[in-house]
Amino acid sequence: MDSARSLQEAPDVLVVPTMEDVPRDDDGAPLLDGTVEVMLLPMEAESGGTTLVALAFSTVAALVDAMGEEQAWVAIPSDKLEGALEGSGAQAVLLDPQPPQDEAGTSAAGGAKND
Repeated sequence: MDSARSLQEAPDVLVVPTMEDVPRDDDGAPLLDGTVEVMLLPMEAESGGTTLVALAFSTVAALVDAMGEEQAWVAIPSDKLEGALEGSGAQAVLLDPQPPQDEAGTSAAGGAKND
């Protein structure tokens, strides 16, 4: 599995957006045994095809900045992320992606650009 920034450089715990809210402990880890549906995005691959990418953030604040405060999430230890994504279809992990900006400098999550 590839990543835009190496997961070896990532913090000990990553914040991963999920498709729906799941119960979490005080550290953000999911409280349930079983499956959590993480968000996968199709992205153009350099080879011209499409790659399914899992998003991960170094902090909750980074996730909120990129995706908004209503986005559901769980915390996963960095060294367990690849195993947790096994079977999901994810071919890569994009660490701390930035939301696209519109012409007014507003992100898709609704925050203003800080220049």
